[in-house]
Amino acid sequence: MSASITGLDFRGSGRALATVLLAMLVAGCGSTRVIRAPVSRAPAPHVSAPKYGATATVRQGQTLYRIAVENGISPLDLAMWNTVPPPYVIYPGQRLRLYPPDHSAARSSATTTVAPRITTAPPRSPVGSVRAPTVVSPPVQQPTAPPSSSLTWAWPADGTISSRYVAGEPTRQGIDITGAEGQPIRAAADGVVVYSGSGLVGYGELIIVKHNDAWLSAYGHNRSRMVNEGQRVTAGQQIAQMGHTGAAHDLLHFEIRFNGKPVDPMAYLPPRRD
Repeated sequence: MSASITGLDFRGSGRALATVLLAMLVAGCGSTRVIRAPVSRAPAPHVSAPKYGATATVRQGQTLYRIAVENGISPLDLAMWNTVPPPYVIYPGQRLRLYPPDHSAARSSATTTVAPRITTAPPRSPVGSVRAPTVVSPPVQQPTAPPSSSLTWAWPADGTISSRYVAGEPTRQGIDITGAEGQPIRAAADGVVVYSGSGLVGYGELIIVKHNDAWLSAYGHNRSRMVNEGQRVTAGQQIAQMGHTGAAHDLLHFEIRFNGKPVDPMAYLPPRRD
């Protein structure tokens, strides 16, 4: 699996359901008719391809899921890039951004290639000899240190890690833990459930827990959900049962996000005992 959730600031307060993805964008609603996303059989893209600087204007009859698929973007990413909360209602005339809010840094790292620099005007070589140009290697970019967290994180499920987080790769913005159907899925830290549902195609039964203004965690592909929106949970509390809704086999797709941006869960979870 590797569904994604990217770039959104979850700071602020309000109604529990609205804090899943912050307040809904309001763009020229007027008296237009609300469009609610129906269930679609079209497969959602597993890889989001941001279109930096581009936007899409919602037309009559379109849904967030349809716009995302047509533009090669994960529906959840599109919702989070535009702070559209569940149940993912959009309006005719609303303009949706097709790239993360902090697109400048992402664009430069994703599209800028540092080419080797060749020095010009090399010294004249003796007749019959060939002097190779001097090639200067591009500077090596140092990895960014993960943000520190004051939260005490716990493993959300037992099982085998079948997929790990890879920075900048849309299909691997969290970890997949493979296990058995029905086994417990647990809250990774204390918090409040801000989403519990199956409104996003491709993520199955999904739960999102907000831990504070900056941190949240997401739990996808559950067989069943055992908590409701607005409910407070504690670390280690069972919130769901493992399943394969929206996945090929039984697993938990788990993500940790800081200010809406995915981070490597392995940097925060304690060492495994097995």
